[in-house]
Amino acid sequence: MSNISTIAYIHPNAVIGENVVIEPFSYIEDNVIIGDNTHIMAHACIMSGARLGKECTVFPNAVVSGIPQDLKFNNEESFAIIGDKTVIRESVTVNMVTESRGKTVVGNNCLLMAYSHVAHDCIINDSVIIGNAVQLAGEVEIDDYAIVSGGTLVHQFTKIGKHTMIQGGTRLGKDIPPYMMAGREPVSYVGLNIVGLRRRGFSSEQINGIQEVYRVLYLSGYNISQ
Repeated sequence: MSNISTIAYIHPNAVIGENVVIEPFSYIEDNVIIGDNTHIMAHACIMSGARLGKECTVFPNAVVSGIPQDLKFNNEESFAIIGDKTVIRESVTVNMVTESRGKTVVGNNCLLMAYSHVAHDCIINDSVIIGNAVQLAGEVEIDDYAIVSGGTLVHQFTKIGKHTMIQGGTRLGKDIPPYMMAGREPVSYVGLNIVGLRRRGFSSEQINGIQEVYRVLYLSGYNISQ
């Protein structure tokens, strides 16, 4: 049985799962689906088009499926889809999309830290960590297990590969290949994300194999920043 405050606003057409907690002064619009065992804290806003998975947590003042900050938006129906067991911290904003893709997606087991922004048409895959005050422009793609450290600015259409680590405060305007660490100003590659790979269970042989691939690419003159 769900625990829903009598002083939260919930549109009668919103679909609320089992064992959902909705705290006082939360705001849930029409055309919303909230999965089982999800916790919506006080003053969170879940807007039209939001699809929240199971066992999510949305902290105070977060806004999920807000109207995109994009002049192409023409009030078309669109969605912001949040996977299972994802945590959305204080004052995070996740925008719905323009007609470009039809949905903004945040995958399973992600952590969006306080004041981060996920713009329209972004695709964030599973187990991604977005640090405090990270700002993702429209149509950014981030692959599994990437970590984008606090204060990073990510330019529109940028792609960040799986198992990467982006240094805090980076201004990121080019794609980052998988398994790499990147940062500094201007952005440069600073080697493999070895600590992250080990934490994810990669063996020494696997890590050495990835290093060898990048070594061969470098010696062949291939520009991995393309």
